[in-house]
Amino acid sequence: MSNFRVGWAEVSITPDKKIALAGQFAERISEYVETPITATALAISDGTEQMIICSCDLVNIGENLLENVREQVRVQNGEIDTDKIILSAIHTHSSHVYNHSNKKGQEGASQSKFKEILDSFLPSEKQYQAKVSAKGDDFMDSDEALDFLTERITKAVIIAWENRKPARYAQGFGRAAIGMCRRVCYSDGSAKMWGDTNMASFTELEGGNDSGIEMLFFYDENEKLTGIAANVACPAQVLEHRLFISSDYWGKVKILLREKYGKDLFVLGLCSAAGDQCPRDLIRWVNPESPIDDPNIERNDYIERNADPSMFDIKGSLIVGKRIVNEIVMALENVEKTYDEAVLKHEKLTIDLPLRRVTPKEYEAALEAMEKYASKVTDHINFEDNAKMHIHTGTILRWQEQHTKDIEPVEVHIARLGNVAIATNPFELFLDYGNMIRARSRARQTILIQLACGAEGYLPTEKAEKGSHYSAYVSSGKVGHEGGEMLVRNTTEEINKMFV
Repeated sequence: MSNFRVGWAEVSITPDKKIALAGQFAERISEYVETPITATALAISDGTEQMIICSCDLVNIGENLLENVREQVRVQNGEIDTDKIILSAIHTHSSHVYNHSNKKGQEGASQSKFKEILDSFLPSEKQYQAKVSAKGDDFMDSDEALDFLTERITKAVIIAWENRKPARYAQGFGRAAIGMCRRVCYSDGSAKMWGDTNMASFTELEGGNDSGIEMLFFYDENEKLTGIAANVACPAQVLEHRLFISSDYWGKVKILLREKYGKDLFVLGLCSAAGDQCPRDLIRWVNPESPIDDPNIERNDYIERNADPSMFDIKGSLIVGKRIVNEIVMALENVEKTYDEAVLKHEKLTIDLPLRRVTPKEYEAALEAMEKYASKVTDHINFEDNAKMHIHTGTILRWQEQHTKDIEPVEVHIARLGNVAIATNPFELFLDYGNMIRARSRARQTILIQLACGAEGYLPTEKAEKGSHYSAYVSSGKVGHEGGEMLVRNTTEEINKMFV
């Protein structure tokens, strides 16, 4: 008799208060809930091994949130091996800002005088709270958000584990154009995220795209579909500039699938390597339906295109959701056999990657820019200045950090479920790295989960670093292309050990 067991849970992380919305460089306070945000957990065991994957409608997973959840699980359930808990984010920009510090009120190295200079020009949580309170509403600050998320995600993990029952599973694959490269290259060798392509100097999009959708389907003993896991190489940021809480296109996927397969269906949305990807076609550019606070999105010579609806708005998120659902439905219709047992292996690893370093010239330029700016600015800075100052601040902080630290240890999970490999990383990992891992993997199917078990920022390619701009700056992430290549080699090696 098979010991293969699967359990599911979905818990709301939708606040009943106003929140500051994560992402962007401008003030964004939630006005309403467009679609609920949730934590969805899948627990798998075979009697000896276990794995719990919890997908969260968040922009990222801070190490402190991960450790808080693991600690609470240890307290509440002694059966669960907390090292086998994987928390991942769909990268929605329409969810909580929460405290990423290990202790409330602490920010470690970021408490430099340069961070203080920057913060003095930015709205504080107290200002947000005052603004919200003036309208008669309550506001959830980042400390409260951390506690709230810890409690809710812990609940999802434990319920999923306790709900495990004999189960069956099947594999599927689909193909839909969801993610596209969001970095534009120019003839002078530079690159820009969200760059304008309607220019004579435009040469190419820096990277490719991955239209593949890796799928796992789970059933109960009677072959009734209970849940779907889908792995898409695109962050959930169609609605990233809007002033509402939203699970973005994954929320639309859930709504549409439940309309067809029943309200009790669970959906686990997993973001594959997609650090340089977005849901927008930068060649067939379509403007937002209404203005947004981001100078990078402005187009001086806008040409109306016959293309997708605006991928800054709800219509766009629904189109993306429909495309994913159509592929899932087709794949489900083609399932020929389900399995009630599988090889289950799961390893949690720490990989030491080289810290991306700052040169003396870069440090001096950033220092000069910060001090020059601080001497002349007397009011709150705008979106564009905010972004620039974060770049300079990050460069200065990295200069300080690299004098006491050379290695960035990162948590990675490698698992095998039958002939499926699952590999995680804590980065916004550029697509090329994911392609390398998937191509070299000996597994029949490889599911990659970025933004999992840590928030290490972007991991760009060497080409992106040379082109520069946001997502490829030193301040955009802890690790550079040398570390990316090491991550690929280590991940591939560990996957292939499980398939010898």
